[in-house]
Amino acid sequence: MRIFVLLIGVLGTGVLLWLGIWQMQRLEWKEGVLAEIEARITAAPVAVPQTPDPEADRYLPVAADGTLVGPEVHVLVSTKLRGAGYRIIQAFETDGRRMLVDRGYVDVEDKTKARTAGPVSVVGNLHWPDEIDSFTPDNDIAANTWFARDVPSLAAHLNTEPVMIIARDVSPNDPSLTPLPVDTSGIPNDHLGYAVTWFGLAAVWVGMTLLFLYRGRRKPA
Repeated sequence: MRIFVLLIGVLGTGVLLWLGIWQMQRLEWKEGVLAEIEARITAAPVAVPQTPDPEADRYLPVAADGTLVGPEVHVLVSTKLRGAGYRIIQAFETDGRRMLVDRGYVDVEDKTKARTAGPVSVVGNLHWPDEIDSFTPDNDIAANTWFARDVPSLAAHLNTEPVMIIARDVSPNDPSLTPLPVDTSGIPNDHLGYAVTWFGLAAVWVGMTLLFLYRGRRKPA
């Protein structure tokens, strides 16, 4: 019996340690991916490609001169420093094209305030956010309250290409807007937590194995 317990203890500990090591390897890989994305985000901006690809051109830094036109779309968002508010998304006409621009954040009470439009220079990054899951409510089009930046839906609503620039800088600047540029904070990286969990379970497994072996050695009174 003690040999069986020891065997299970060794095998279980080995599996749990292997899972922890694997998660550390995944952590190293994920940090490398995030570093590559950060480098891409902050690279020198280029012109918007004629046919941007949602995968190949994700996070591509771009610069364009054009005109903000038409109505706004208000997408509900929450920030750490200012709480709930809205992203302001608007159509942007440039070089005979019409695309989307995420201009930035306004507080809830500023949703309906007038904002400057017209000719601007935009520097930002192309992005196709994946913000819809089974818990996302349907957009309230009548109240102009959207709950996700679904590029195809926004493009159909504002009659643009399914291309969106997340603004990093808009000139001239509207002081009521705070840009929310693309970064890697929304990309999950939980591998360290998983590794700690597996290593912790390995320690518990060793402790339980030793406890069983100790109890097995005790003779009845």
